Amino acid sequence: MTDVAPIHDAAELTHYIETRYHARHREQLPPLAEMAERVENVHFGEDDVPEGLSAVLRRMIGELEVHMKKEELILFPAIREGGGPGIENPIAVMRADHDDHATEVAEIRRLTADLTLPLGACGTWTALYAGLNEFISDLEEHIRLENEVLFPQFEPEGVAHG
Repeated sequence: MTDVAPIHDAAELTHYIETRYHARHREQLPPLAEMAERVENVHFGEDDVPEGLSAVLRRMIGELEVHMKKEELILFPAIREGGGPGIENPIAVMRADHDDHATEVAEIRRLTADLTLPLGACGTWTALYAGLNEFISDLEEHIRLENEVLFPQFEPEGVAHG
């Protein structure tokens, strides 16, 4: 991707995250969940079927939507106004959500043998794993921008993040 995040201006970065990542996740996940369901149904009982993947993706749709709404309606407007006392509390909640998203990504990788297609995988299965690879890359960069670039600008010095 050739676009570069505006890392020096927090307000610009929040707009960038919303337009680049929030919008993209909302586009990506529903068709991926549908493809996963199709692969699970059509190939039921076969080796390497990512059984349960569609349920993980549907759960992620809901979890990510709640997370992104909290950012869009609460945290990002506060950041655009310069932060202020107590902003570290919603940031801590977002960091905890990010940890949950990373757990879900680990589950996707487990169910898909780290996105390894079986020999002779159909077109839907192939498109599913390609789409999952793109989604995971986008989500990981989204989380990295927030955790490593945006949030530290509004947290007290020396706060440890795990």
